[in-house]
Amino acid sequence: MFLARVVGTVVATHKDPGLVGMKLLVIQPIKNDGSASGKTLVAVDSVGAGVTENVFYVRGREASVPFLPDEVPTDAAIVGIVDHWST
Repeated sequence: MFLARVVGTVVATHKDPGLVGMKLLVIQPIKNDGSASGKTLVAVDSVGAGVTENVFYVRGREASVPFLPDEVPTDAAIVGIVDHWST
C-alpha cells in the first residue's frame, strides 16, 4: 500500500463496461512527510474518498481485489482513507 492525496476527479463520457458506476479520482503519491512523490495517476475509488483527503492505494493485480467478484479493469485502486498519521 502507498500513501496519496486526492487532487481531482475524472469525468468520462465513455468507459469500459467494467468501470461503469465506478468513481475515478486523480491522486498524487506522497511521502511520509506529506510532500509530493512522483507523477499523478488515476485510481478507481472503492471507499468513497473525496478531493483533499489522504488515502491508501494499491497498484497492479491487487487493485481489482476490492471489487471482487466484479472484474474491474484497473491498475490503481484507493483502498482506505487516512484519518491521522504522525512522523
